[in-house]
Amino acid sequence: MNFDEIYDRVATRSSKWTLMASGFGITDAETLPMWVADMDFRAPSFLSDAVREVAEAGDFGYFAHTDTYREAAAWWSKTRHGWEISPDRIINTASLGNAIAFAIQTWSTPGDAVAIFTPVYHEFAMKIRKNGRTVTELPLVAADGRFTLDFDACEARMTGRETMLLLASPHNPGGRVWTVDELRAIADFAARHDLVLVSDEIHNDIVMPGFTHVPTALAAPDARSRLVTMTSASKTFSIAGTRLGAVIIEDDRLHRQYANIVNRADLYPNLFGVVLSRAAYSPEGAAWVDQLVGYLAENNALFHERISAIPGTLVHELQGTYLAWVDFSRLGMTDEELWRRVTQKARVLPSPGPNFGTGGEGGLRFNLGTQRARVEEAADRLVAAFADLQ
Repeated sequence: MNFDEIYDRVATRSSKWTLMASGFGITDAETLPMWVADMDFRAPSFLSDAVREVAEAGDFGYFAHTDTYREAAAWWSKTRHGWEISPDRIINTASLGNAIAFAIQTWSTPGDAVAIFTPVYHEFAMKIRKNGRTVTELPLVAADGRFTLDFDACEARMTGRETMLLLASPHNPGGRVWTVDELRAIADFAARHDLVLVSDEIHNDIVMPGFTHVPTALAAPDARSRLVTMTSASKTFSIAGTRLGAVIIEDDRLHRQYANIVNRADLYPNLFGVVLSRAAYSPEGAAWVDQLVGYLAENNALFHERISAIPGTLVHELQGTYLAWVDFSRLGMTDEELWRRVTQKARVLPSPGPNFGTGGEGGLRFNLGTQRARVEEAADRLVAAFADLQ
């Protein structure tokens, strides 16, 4: 796989490349988009071949045998993460955003609160509020270039109205791969407050060398009676457009409750979501992911080294995901000043830190899932944009 190949994603109608104007008011065509968590690599041949096979068959009608996808997902879980699950424990949804919304509807009612560790993926808070629930922010602590947990501070923020705890593992935007001890502590926190623990593990396959993602179900097996795990092939293989998520619930009671909500929505998987995810969860897919992670690790090393040269910046250690978190707070700029300098002077579009909630101030998230030349160009632009501080 040639990850250095650059192709025109504007022509393919990629939202990452075509929505900069409507989303941020940025019309400069030379701006490098590093915001949406969507990679710029052309699909590997085993995915294109799977789509071509369907196209050549010429049949896009109702289809059966979605169990083959669940079997592939279970195989992937066992071989890549050491977690053996039964295929019948997997419930399909239309993406993990949809899965999170269903979870909120299943285990809370309007007026309840859902707890999240912030800063965190902005869709968490958006989904909670869209469903008429309240967000309880549990701020992480930034220390030594990474986010950590402070449970004493978290305890003080709980209101008693929380029914769910929503976790990003690996963490987005901070790039943390939570340790087994941290995951157990999170599960214990959920138990103390009688919360359903929903672990969004969509980035579980993108882990940097030297780190290992452990499914929450394995780290805290005693928590399975309150645990819901969510994953998808969408981030790993850049197939988010096929809209397919997998929700793994081993507890019978929770499984019935969640399945009831999905069934009431009369939701069924998309044909191409099943076909592409099944092709992804394969030996060919595993070999491709190993190559991908090596390439992303080199992108990260380049970006980290160059951005760290800007005085006052702190690039967090990237342990998992392809999303680099850079803390500019020591520069003394407002978020508005920082945003203008990065988007207008450097002509790079990251994700704004405040969108991720409390603790995101002064930070920006940069998507490194792109060609090396673009990572290098973005880093050079950023260094030049802050040259007056050196």
